[in-house]
Amino acid sequence: MQSVYEMMIALPAILIALTFHEYAHGRVADWLGDDTPYYQGRLTINPLPHIDWMGFFMLLFFHFGWAKPVQVNPYNFKNVTVKKGMMLVSLAGPVMNIMLALGALLILRLLGGHNSNTLLMLVVPLVQINIILAVFNLLPIPPLDGSKVLAGLLPDSGAQFMYKLEPYGPLILLLLIFTKVAGFIIWPLYNILYALLYGIVF
Repeated sequence: MQSVYEMMIALPAILIALTFHEYAHGRVADWLGDDTPYYQGRLTINPLPHIDWMGFFMLLFFHFGWAKPVQVNPYNFKNVTVKKGMMLVSLAGPVMNIMLALGALLILRLLGGHNSNTLLMLVVPLVQINIILAVFNLLPIPPLDGSKVLAGLLPDSGAQFMYKLEPYGPLILLLLIFTKVAGFIIWPLYNILYALLYGIVF
């Protein structure tokens, strides 16, 4: 029952984090000239268009899941190269999660000594889940956002290597998760980012 209770407490934070993450991808693609997310109904903060139900339930029960990826046609981008455009679109999701975590920390500070258990239970998971989602997605492994961010920063030869890695990315990612190697990478980065954001707000 305790795990079910914790899951229900975390549910609003999970929905907010996933929804705004995908919305940010779509919004930046739209700003760059690609109307694919618009016509697919992804420029909304309604969670339903962004949820992949299998990934959602995996996230709830196994702490590993995914949202419905925003489809982007980089050849529609205007005034930006395909590589740079994809880097900006990919970076938008994790940046949005960091902003949400920062906003949640600000709420905690504004609450000050008037913290109620109910508010804490809702806001603290919003901080934690958004930081985890940002750090996880910035790992430079396809299909995560970090792979396209890294490709955008590398010279063309390095970017081509990242693109060629895409068919093997999910297998590499699953291997890192189930061997728990991913945790050894994610948690130190989580602690660093949390400390940084906490230092900014408090």
